[in-house]
Amino acid sequence: MKALVRSGRTPASSVPVQVYTPQRMRLPRPGSYLSDLWDRRHFATHLVRTQLRAQQSGTVFGQLWLIINPLMLALIYYVLVNILRERGRGADFLAHLTACIFAFHLVSTSVTSGAKSVVRSGKLILNTAFPRSLLPIAAVLTAFVRFLPTLPVYAAIHVYAGLPVGPHLLWALPVLVELLVFALGVGLLVAALQVYFRDLSNFLPYVMRLWLYASPILYFLAEVPKGVKPFLAWNPLVPMLAAWSEVLHDGNAPQVGHLLQGAAWAVGALLVGGLFFVSREREFAVRL
Repeated sequence: MKALVRSGRTPASSVPVQVYTPQRMRLPRPGSYLSDLWDRRHFATHLVRTQLRAQQSGTVFGQLWLIINPLMLALIYYVLVNILRERGRGADFLAHLTACIFAFHLVSTSVTSGAKSVVRSGKLILNTAFPRSLLPIAAVLTAFVRFLPTLPVYAAIHVYAGLPVGPHLLWALPVLVELLVFALGVGLLVAALQVYFRDLSNFLPYVMRLWLYASPILYFLAEVPKGVKPFLAWNPLVPMLAAWSEVLHDGNAPQVGHLLQGAAWAVGALLVGGLFFVSREREFAVRL
């Protein structure tokens, strides 16, 4: 803040002007930041309730749409796969397809909603002091709550397909945690990038569609030719969805390699996305 100087004298009528400029990348103290996050956890739950009401998830038709949208997508892909193959797939493949579509829809919704979480909360950021990472965290929690009604639907398809039911299904919980942690990491990253590149949210749906085709959803991982598998190794969702299918479709505990690879991708995404987001969040108010 500098006063204007003309002819060696400071004009009495000059008014100091305060100018806000973007700050350099800087990380806060991890302990104090995490403590602040925990203290504001009720703020995040309030955001989740607000977003659910805004999306009409509390109404009957809103709940039905949460189920019908991914279920219809799974049925359409099931029909298309049967048309393209000489021999049709059975009900067990429908169960695999539905389970993976529901899981992918959880990640996709988390990422696309997380990308818009900061930009659409401009007034809140300008008027309230809180850790900005609560915004993409609330977006992921909202996607998870919207994911829960799909579980009974899949359970019915699972039983109808005659797939095994037993204690092995508990292995789905750590796989689900990996999916959520990974979705949060990517959501934090794209939420920060959206502040600088406003067209990112328009581009994401196409990326997610390609990501769906490149993941073992419309097919089993064992069916992928050996020459293609090295390329799938760069897809973070491959080990998670493979483990997801091993538990739900095969009726086995997931391969240790798939669990470890999924955990590595999830933790890596959270570290990269979280560090980038936190290092830039102090200048969000200027950018918005």
